[in-house]
Amino acid sequence: MPRIRRVALSLGLDWAYKRHTVVFAGAQRYAKEQGWETVIDEFVDQPARYDGVIARASKSLAERAIQRTAPLVNVWLNSPVKDLFSGVFPDYAASGRLRAEHLLDRGFRNFAVLTSREAAAKLESAEFHRLIREAGCACVAVKTPTHIAETHARWKETEALINDWMDQWQLPIGVHMHSDSMGRIVAPKCLERGWRVPENVGIVAGMNEESICEQLEPSLSSVEMGYERVGYQAAELLDRLMDKKRRSSKKKATRSDPSHILIPPQGLIVRESTDFYSVEDKLVAAALAFIAANSHRPISQDDVAAAASTGVRTLQIRFRETLDRPNATVIRQVRIDRAKRELTQTNKSMATIARDVGFSSAERLNEVFRRELGISPSQYRKQRCLENVMR
Repeated sequence: MPRIRRVALSLGLDWAYKRHTVVFAGAQRYAKEQGWETVIDEFVDQPARYDGVIARASKSLAERAIQRTAPLVNVWLNSPVKDLFSGVFPDYAASGRLRAEHLLDRGFRNFAVLTSREAAAKLESAEFHRLIREAGCACVAVKTPTHIAETHARWKETEALINDWMDQWQLPIGVHMHSDSMGRIVAPKCLERGWRVPENVGIVAGMNEESICEQLEPSLSSVEMGYERVGYQAAELLDRLMDKKRRSSKKKATRSDPSHILIPPQGLIVRESTDFYSVEDKLVAAALAFIAANSHRPISQDDVAAAASTGVRTLQIRFRETLDRPNATVIRQVRIDRAKRELTQTNKSMATIARDVGFSSAERLNEVFRRELGISPSQYRKQRCLENVMR
């Protein structure tokens, strides 16, 4: 009978962020499938006790692991020793693209970025900037210090930076923030200035920490990074490395050519902070405001045109010119976005959700989801609820 593999998990679990806890859950899922014994060991003082290690690899861990006999897989992109070990990381550049594409699609043409000096934030903001430049738009950026709440002086310094940054905004504006906690700070500051979110300021913040994003008013759109898959594939990679070591006659694991795997985000979670289309055309703006306020009702194109005090044909032309899509498509997309929120944030039945977001029936909701997303509403809910359980 083969010996049970013993794997150390050093993932900073005293920090209850998804980049720690959900990576752990993904690694645990794979470990259970393989019958491994896993040990939470935040220091891995004796790497030789383990067949393998999954870690947020720090300098001190790297120093202890130099003479290790077990392979290590790193899951921390900001790691100062990233190039020494094989690793599995979220694709932050892809996250930056998602954020830029979403805000551009919402009609914003002025942009602001609040980021940090860490590698992940730099990759994300660089890709965001690239797409914004390609669209011919302006972007105001600021970098905050690391660990902004470490001292009162650093907190006040960060507040001053944010206020100066916001003074430079030209409304309406689409805002990207790498951190959920920064969204928690900036959204109330917008309201203090009399700016409406999302009408004046559309915000995409952080990595979908639901306890922050869903509890603010308005709730914050964010990117689901796929941390559970990071943990799962890190364990898969470690399994291959342990197999390679077992086949090898060498006593030390080879570190000469570490492989790095990037996991794309699962998607952008649309909440109230970007549930809006920013346009200069007053007719289209009036129509969009009516759609946003009434999409839960069985409104027609005639209703939208009447609310904008124009004819259906005129409004169709203006929607095409302004948003490059018909108004019926916009109504459907608003309903889909709201249905997603209801599916993930409530236990309502499909029939109730369909009615509440403006679809005629659960069957119609199912039809639209399958056509637009490739999955049914129940499959979408199951996927998101599974992710929540893994957290």
